[in-house]
Amino acid sequence: MRHFGHIAPEVRQRLFHREPSAFSADSPARLLSAALGATLYSPATRPRLADDIVKQAGNGVVSMVLCLEDSIDDADVAEGEENLVRQFADLDSRTGVEPPLLFIRVRVPEQIPDLVRRLGAGLRLLSGFVLPKFTEERGLPFLEAMASAEAESGHRLFAMPVLESPELLYRESRVDTLEGIARAVGKFRDRVLALRLGVTDFCSSYGLRRAPDMTAYDVQIVASVIADVVNMLGRADGSGFTVTGPVWEYFRVSERMFKPQLRQSPFLEVQAVELREKLIEHAMDGLLREISLDQANGLLGKTCIHPSHVLPVHALSVVSHEEFSDAEDILRPERGGGGVLRSAYTNKMNEVKPHRAWAERTLLRAEVFGVAKEDVGFVELLAAGIPG
Repeated sequence: MRHFGHIAPEVRQRLFHREPSAFSADSPARLLSAALGATLYSPATRPRLADDIVKQAGNGVVSMVLCLEDSIDDADVAEGEENLVRQFADLDSRTGVEPPLLFIRVRVPEQIPDLVRRLGAGLRLLSGFVLPKFTEERGLPFLEAMASAEAESGHRLFAMPVLESPELLYRESRVDTLEGIARAVGKFRDRVLALRLGVTDFCSSYGLRRAPDMTAYDVQIVASVIADVVNMLGRADGSGFTVTGPVWEYFRVSERMFKPQLRQSPFLEVQAVELREKLIEHAMDGLLREISLDQANGLLGKTCIHPSHVLPVHALSVVSHEEFSDAEDILRPERGGGGVLRSAYTNKMNEVKPHRAWAERTLLRAEVFGVAKEDVGFVELLAAGIPG
């Protein structure tokens, strides 16, 4: 699979200076954690789930979570498990089909070994499990159950803990909770693919819900948690993990209070005014702003609950030609001693040592999302990726 693999090769050649690289479920964890992109959630009870998965893969989705937790009723859990077993068997029987990276969001640790056994041959299509309301106390049993299931089955499994518990939100317990989470995931570092943020749960603790023209970063109590999670768990010194962006809840807006947040000029330049209007109509201007703020705050990828959110996440994850040029300059072998240089675009200073970690992350993102050509921006990427 590859990002933008669903668009025609000649279109990719027109858009990309360096095309996204192909990867598979067997690729190294470091590459997969960067490649998750927009992770699309789906209730595990959907009756045609296998068909849905194949359809979304054809539309550019590369990672999905099949949810047995908050997205389904408590009374439907057993039905959801049975449905997953059927749907994985269906997928496994199809030839020539490459599904996205698939994860199951469970409720309790005991579900992990049980599902691994019940999936049978379909287990080969499972990349791992999403672990809800993760703290050290609640999370370790999940991680231990996953490690045991992996050893028993011989199939590599990754964990994606969801950081969403009230203990993480409350100021008096936040640092202790983060330190506990760090200990827990540190013991299973090789199997923790990414940490996911459950911002909806954070808001619920205070009876809050952000409006479609507000981002998670406008809700200060949420922004403070994101900052502390990145501070303690997202460091670039080798101790950190990939932290993914929070879910965007909206896909159509009937009325807005504030002006749209998308500038007109990028759309006018490529004659895509109708695309801008469509994005605004479907609340995508707020989503695009939040994705940009995710990246500015050290997050990569995003939880998505609607297929229309996938392409904006991927389009804004493509490395610009300018970013790529700066990163390559900073990481040239002859720059190992440090120093300061003017960027090739002659518009900024590149300081070799302080910018090195940024450059390394940028080149990793470039490997999986590609590098846009010099005259290609996110508008062209969005327009090209929309299904015909």
